[in-house]
Amino acid sequence: MEHYLVISALGEDRTGIIDELAKAASEARCNIADSRMVVMGLEFAIVMMLSGTWDAIAKLEAQLPALGRKLDLILSSKRTQLRPAQKEALPYHVHVIALDNPGIVHEIANFFASQGINIEAMETSTYAAPHTGSQMFALGMTVNVPGRVHIASLRESFMVFCDDRNLDAMIEPFKA
Repeated sequence: MEHYLVISALGEDRTGIIDELAKAASEARCNIADSRMVVMGLEFAIVMMLSGTWDAIAKLEAQLPALGRKLDLILSSKRTQLRPAQKEALPYHVHVIALDNPGIVHEIANFFASQGINIEAMETSTYAAPHTGSQMFALGMTVNVPGRVHIASLRESFMVFCDDRNLDAMIEPFKA
């Protein structure tokens, strides 16, 4: 039976961090089942889900404090289970571009939460607009739309929501 462990790591970015984390997982006989890594400013951040036998996961858990000290990373971990398949939900991808201003993420997240729609993944960034240099905001997210939700009505409500806030947006079926 497979067991699962989610690890998050945060620290100053430098070459070799992923190599060391993957080496520790491999030496403990764990598999990296899923991961997301990013460098923000000068900081490295990763979240990864590992799978393995109960003893492989326990071995890796025991090594984490020393590994964190060795790599000068803040490491945390939590046991988990595989998420059941979302039987009556359809994945959609949401794209938003706008002039950057505080509260955009909250307003968009609140829109979907109030509709009973779960956000599965999200990525945001800011950048300088070409020609003007204005600070722009970009958001990409994957949401799981329950089968009970009428897609055309959701899309229309979301577009009205975005128009009211001067957000350029699109919601479309998820493409892997």
